[in-house]
Amino acid sequence: MESYRYRGYQIEPRREWSNWCVSVYPTRPDLPILRQSTLHTLMPRKDDAVTEAKQNIDRILSNRDTWFS
Repeated sequence: MESYRYRGYQIEPRREWSNWCVSVYPTRPDLPILRQSTLHTLMPRKDDAVTEAKQNIDRILSNRDTWFS
């Protein structure tokens, strides 16, 4: 299975019906778990699904940094 690492998360794209979705898992215990369901990331192209996952990671980490500032 293909996977990507991004800012401490593992992103695993997979086919669902005729679209792509991703699962996102933290690789360290200090990182928050993303709450978004994988089905919300359905995209016709794999690259788009991975890009959306990265944007979600950026958003959650940005919010976390604001909480701890």
